Amino acid sequence: MVFYFVLQSECRQNRNQPESTMKILRAEHLGMCFGVRDAIALATATARHEPLTILGDLVHNETVLAEMRRQGVRFEQQPDRVTTSTVMITAHGASERAIEATRRHGLKVLEATCPLVHLAHHSLKKLVAQGYHPVIIGQRGHVEVRGLTEDLAECDIVLSEADIAGLRERPRFGVMSQTTQPIATVRHLTQCLRARFPAAEVRLVDTVCQPTKQRQLAAVELARQCTVVIVLGGAHSNNTRELARTCAQHCPRVHHVPTAEALRPEWFQADDTVGLTAGTSTPDSIIQEVERVLHEFARQQTAIDQSERTTCELHQMD
Repeated sequence: MVFYFVLQSECRQNRNQPESTMKILRAEHLGMCFGVRDAIALATATARHEPLTILGDLVHNETVLAEMRRQGVRFEQQPDRVTTSTVMITAHGASERAIEATRRHGLKVLEATCPLVHLAHHSLKKLVAQGYHPVIIGQRGHVEVRGLTEDLAECDIVLSEADIAGLRERPRFGVMSQTTQPIATVRHLTQCLRARFPAAEVRLVDTVCQPTKQRQLAAVELARQCTVVIVLGGAHSNNTRELARTCAQHCPRVHHVPTAEALRPEWFQADDTVGLTAGTSTPDSIIQEVERVLHEFARQQTAIDQSERTTCELHQMD
């Protein structure tokens, strides 16, 4: 399902010409997921009662982080730099090793880890316990992937067919993924692994979270109907980048922007169908502001179109 916003001119200067109308379509699923909302709520509630430091970025969205700082929340990358008595683990999770190291600094640890990331950790432990060699499909160095892999004696992290080609043979592979990877990518790379090692047992456990799947599917539906798509989200947000890549497969013009200030009127024409989607760490307020600006661009395009038609008619009268 896609939600339509259509802006049409109130009059037509020439009834023999079709009136240009810029449509604005909103994806059925977009914006913040429950895991991010819960993490922000926990950080906000805690900061009201005691000083709080978050280890790493709470979410990959600068607008959210700026608001947290305004409320007095501090951010550090390493526990030895923390000066508050309480620290919070981000929604992306952390390894047991990292959490225990933080506690050894005498710090109280709050976990804002998304429940679906916790589920991914549990699935990975189960695969290893059953004797599978772990293969994690995800972005090497991403905080969630570090949290998944730091407790493992060995593992492989892959994100391309070239990565699969570089693996050595094992009798049993257990495959799971970073929760924000597109499920199509996960299935494709798993199939590549099976083709690379046909004698091996390859077991896939689907750990892509439901909000990611919903937003990916909605983005495909949206992009197929549009001439331009705006993808809202932080520059470092993996799921937002993946949304932009997905949209680009179905729409010729895709713009990944963090806020409404990055929008440019020259990106749009009066007859465009403009799609809007957003990553899982994008606040509702940003989505609403971008919608407002798009509506304003649409009104401007309609006015320009009316003016051009009127000018054309005057020339014809001459």
